[in-house]
Amino acid sequence: MSAALIHLQQVCVTFAGQNVLDNIELSVEPGQIVTLIGPNGAGKTTLVKAVLGLLKPTSGSVWRKPKLRVGYMPQKLHVDPTLPLSVLRFLRLVPGVDRAQALAALKEVGAEKVIDSPVQSVSGGEMQRVLLARALLRKPELLVLDEPVQGVDVAGQAELYSLITRLRDRHGCGVLMVSHDLHLVMSTTDQVVCLNRHVCCSGHPEQVSNDPAFVELFGKNAPSLAIYHHHHDHAHDLHGSVVSEDAAAASAHVHGEGCKHG
Repeated sequence: MSAALIHLQQVCVTFAGQNVLDNIELSVEPGQIVTLIGPNGAGKTTLVKAVLGLLKPTSGSVWRKPKLRVGYMPQKLHVDPTLPLSVLRFLRLVPGVDRAQALAALKEVGAEKVIDSPVQSVSGGEMQRVLLARALLRKPELLVLDEPVQGVDVAGQAELYSLITRLRDRHGCGVLMVSHDLHLVMSTTDQVVCLNRHVCCSGHPEQVSNDPAFVELFGKNAPSLAIYHHHHDHAHDLHGSVVSEDAAAASAHVHGEGCKHG
């Protein structure tokens, strides 16, 4: 556990007698991108709230590295159209941030030109970059990104995922990402956790995309949708490391306890 930034152990969350999350095991390490995928109502947002400490699990434990710095990027931001709020003023809501720091963060995400624009006037793709810049201003060890490409066109989505990977490489931070964008997210992430109130399956993207639980949740076209195909002459283990063919045949992806397949 010492290497992990966060570690969830047997986490259950119950609302009005209904299990929203059941026996969740999850950890994120520095430099690792972990992506949560699952249908609407699968408990992804509830799990993010538990990670952020905004919600106390009914049972189980959430361990965070002491004094962990977290940068959070919400799905979207609703700003009253009459509120006089520029991008700069919005970023300066983060304590201790001046114009130079705000500009540096915007440059890092490729959105410096909107620094003096009203928040209400920036496009969907620009707003997502502004929200990402705000998360970076906290100098995070862990980035938590909830649907980071919400409201962005397909070309912009690929760019944003590429940017997230570059930021991970530059800062060495761990990334926990929630996404519906199966076809794009698979090329970005190190580990996929397929969630439907419990962990249906988890592991390296190429393995999870062919998992019966994954196909069950996302339909029979899921593998072709989900995976960016790069042909190679080796296999991966669950952690993405290259393994021999014999070892690959012997290893299997991880199934959650509640699964009825495999």
